[in-house]
Amino acid sequence: MGLLSLAIWTPIVFGLVLLMLGRADRTATVRWVALVGAVVSLLVTLPLYTGFQNSSAGMQFVEKAGWIARFDVNYHVGVDGISMWFVLLTAFINLVVIIASWEAITERVSQYMASFMILSGLMIGVFSALDGLLFYVFFEATLIPMYLIIGIWGGPNKIYAAFKFFLYTLLGSLLMLVALIFLYNKSGGSFDILTWHKLPLGGTTQTLLFFAFFAAFAVKVPMWPVHTWLPDVHVEAPTGGSAVLAAIMLKLGAYGFLRFSMPIAPDAAHQWAWLMIALSLIAVIYVGLVALVQQDMKKLVAYSSVAHMGFVTLGFFIFNDLGVSGGIVQMIAHGFVSGAMFLCIGVLYDRVHSREIASYGGVVNTMPKFAAFALLFFMANAGLPGTAGFVGEWMVILGAVRFNFWVGFAAASALIFGAAYTLWMFKRVYLGPVANADVKALKDINSREFLMLSMLAVAVLAMGIYPKPFTDVMDASVAELLRHVATSKLN
Repeated sequence: MGLLSLAIWTPIVFGLVLLMLGRADRTATVRWVALVGAVVSLLVTLPLYTGFQNSSAGMQFVEKAGWIARFDVNYHVGVDGISMWFVLLTAFINLVVIIASWEAITERVSQYMASFMILSGLMIGVFSALDGLLFYVFFEATLIPMYLIIGIWGGPNKIYAAFKFFLYTLLGSLLMLVALIFLYNKSGGSFDILTWHKLPLGGTTQTLLFFAFFAAFAVKVPMWPVHTWLPDVHVEAPTGGSAVLAAIMLKLGAYGFLRFSMPIAPDAAHQWAWLMIALSLIAVIYVGLVALVQQDMKKLVAYSSVAHMGFVTLGFFIFNDLGVSGGIVQMIAHGFVSGAMFLCIGVLYDRVHSREIASYGGVVNTMPKFAAFALLFFMANAGLPGTAGFVGEWMVILGAVRFNFWVGFAAASALIFGAAYTLWMFKRVYLGPVANADVKALKDINSREFLMLSMLAVAVLAMGIYPKPFTDVMDASVAELLRHVATSKLN
């Protein structure tokens, strides 16, 4: 078993162990096993970074074994500079969420912790899969634990939200399955994704494949106008579910564009880039304005996520190194920042049991340490230089200006809306005099919450101040992707 298999299966095995420890009188044991499992799962991913060869654009840590021999389906995994950071990000966010859920979850604790551990392994599998059917299995399997997390531990309308999440993402994926089967037949009976990248495909075929993949990945990102499931799901999901959904699961769709849509159908990607750019700018500008009028903190951050992911898809489809690298950096940064934003909302919700902005005011007076962390994360969400939120957006804007000045101008103007809704929410929730008795009774964060927020704060600042380790890993793979996409497959 290689390093990637360890990264995939370690959290899944720990999740199965947690399910076996499911009795109510073992809650304390369950929490510690989950914490140990999350720490071990993160540690086994670290050699992927230390052993990664930045100069190589190819797949590394590759493992291949027969799975379904009759159809040439293999357990085939590997990472390149595009996918490597998402393996580490997934394991890191999983550890933070396990710490965050330590006291917040009191019912069915073993099943809750197990769901997150198994989900973590499945998502790493998505980022690592080099076999089309294996990718599809991991991609669809991630729906199951997240569906349970929302449907069991969610809010009053949790069943509605869980079904909406499941149906939206499942229906989009069915067209992707059709595309995968077509590519299998077209390649002479191979599910190897890297083989699919080299197939000579006609223009109409590429367009049909592009939109089949678009149906699956656009819903997952989510892009406008198929984003409507996200705010409902975020509002009903438990805090940990919202954090993982925003930090990792949205990235599965954006990653799919890089691994499937662009390299398999490069001509169609160029042909329909105007549509992708238009939808991205609508997400960045219009959805940013929608966020400005939200009264529920979770809904505001959910719409903020749609706007920030608009920068990601915009960066991909302007086809230059700054744009694509900036989009990937934005995905990583959004993982840190959005996860932190939802966990901050969770800290307040655990104490006051309200997500309404109007229920707060003057929190800085009673929770000064917590307010300091929140200020950092809010500034990062607004794209303040020196934080992770700035780096990716700035790279995408620079790439967009190189592509077309007015596209860059539209993207840059959207930063104003981001600052507006972020700072306005911070002002209403945290600043001013103490608004009511609930806020007056608040106690500042404990050592567990301090640890959880500190981990994210370090990540946000480290990436903002010194992003070079992140960009160095992806440079060679991004250059190879752009070279590949620039070469027409049309005969």
